[in-house]
Amino acid sequence: MIIKPDDVVLFTGDSITDCGRDRADSNHLGNGYAMLAAGQLYSQIASPALKVYNRGISGNRVYDLEARIEPDLLALKPTILSILIGINDTWRRFDSNMISATADYKASYQRILSRVQKELPETQIILLEPFLLPVPEDRKNWREDLDPKITAVRELAIEFGTEYIPFDGIFAEAATRAPAGYWLPDGVHPSLAGHTLIADAWLDHAQIG
Repeated sequence: MIIKPDDVVLFTGDSITDCGRDRADSNHLGNGYAMLAAGQLYSQIASPALKVYNRGISGNRVYDLEARIEPDLLALKPTILSILIGINDTWRRFDSNMISATADYKASYQRILSRVQKELPETQIILLEPFLLPVPEDRKNWREDLDPKITAVRELAIEFGTEYIPFDGIFAEAATRAPAGYWLPDGVHPSLAGHTLIADAWLDHAQIG
């Protein structure tokens, strides 16, 4: 993934990406990994032409992301598109009995990627793997729903030839160095350390052009 001085970088997804961004300010990056990664890009590239946007929305499932593809994705014409979506497609099954079959999740994600590649063929896409740690213990039960969705995202990365970061594995490894709650206090939402882990891994995939 080569990032150039005049690129438009878009981070999109759910609350993990949103992370408290001010919706009234279209340039606000929130307080999480998108902001941390953007700061490094702005500092290292040092180009006024570089633009970084955050369009994560808390609570979104993949279907919500698909529904707002026009104003929050295509209209921004990103040259670098980073997507993290999926944990709410699992979460809603366990707190609201809203079941999102893996096939439906994958099909919606597939439609998003197809439109991007059709309408913005020069856009570089990077898919971020949904992740989960067992905090609290009942999160272990979520695995039966999330794991097939993770496999689906991996398959989509192959199908569409995108970049891919295996964050479920990255957080699992991190949890051998410090307790799971240190990284993801509720098993889903990152701490400052967790957001930094995401930003660092994302930047490791970026080559300054």
